[in-house]
Amino acid sequence: MNVLHIQPDGTVRTIYTEVIDLTSLGKLQVRRATRIEFDNRLQVWRVFDREGDMVYCSPSRAVCLEWEQQHLNWVLEQE
Repeated sequence: MNVLHIQPDGTVRTIYTEVIDLTSLGKLQVRRATRIEFDNRLQVWRVFDREGDMVYCSPSRAVCLEWEQQHLNWVLEQE
């Protein structure tokens, strides 16, 4: 689910996907919030935050992607 979080100054924060053409709103500034990598030794996918801390893992990449989206939407709602 794509949720647009509109800040008091008019800035829109969201998880980027191409489902919504965000360029129609103006100039984009995109930053990675997490990264997902496969751990060959443990045979799991790991989600890391910007500081490099592992915040989630699963044998399924799809599960990690779903968790990432839910988690980041929750983070945006808290700000």
